[in-house]
Amino acid sequence: MTTTAHHPDQLDNLHVRELTPLLSPYELKTQLPMPEAAARTVAGARATIRRILRGEDQRLMVVIGPCSIHDTEAAMDYARRLRALAGEVEDRLFILMRAYLEKPRTTVGWRGLINDPYLDGSFDMSAGLKVARRLLIDMNALGLPVATEMLDPISPQYLDDQISLATIGARTTEAQTHRALASGV
Repeated sequence: MTTTAHHPDQLDNLHVRELTPLLSPYELKTQLPMPEAAARTVAGARATIRRILRGEDQRLMVVIGPCSIHDTEAAMDYARRLRALAGEVEDRLFILMRAYLEKPRTTVGWRGLINDPYLDGSFDMSAGLKVARRLLIDMNALGLPVATEMLDPISPQYLDDQISLATIGARTTEAQTHRALASGV
């Protein structure tokens, strides 16, 4: 029996162009720390959400916004307008902006701002995490709490302090990793 020696390039990471280490969640949070105004928004929103879910606050909680964000300037324009509306209806509605930064894909397609921030297939996740964190900080600093879907089990470590409501989507509810993620969040 003859064995052929295989070069590792023929076996390992066949569809991976390069490996680029991500900065740690601590490093990103140090580079882009949470301002006090944003912290007040998140803490207040989380407390309000708990009261609504317990029936102690009779307002209707509304998560509204784009299916996914790819243009941060447009997202901030929307956020400013939504913040103004939230102030007008706060006696009846508690509004959170839907700020979905990752896209679930069963086959192919754009994976979202975090995974491909330049919409060019470069998959610069380090840049995407920075853009996403900056955007969430800016939204929270407006006084507008945000909700997002948690897809990648790594992303929440970078953004958890910016999120008032996290969801797990229909495509991931059966995944053990996402059930554990939901439990942790």
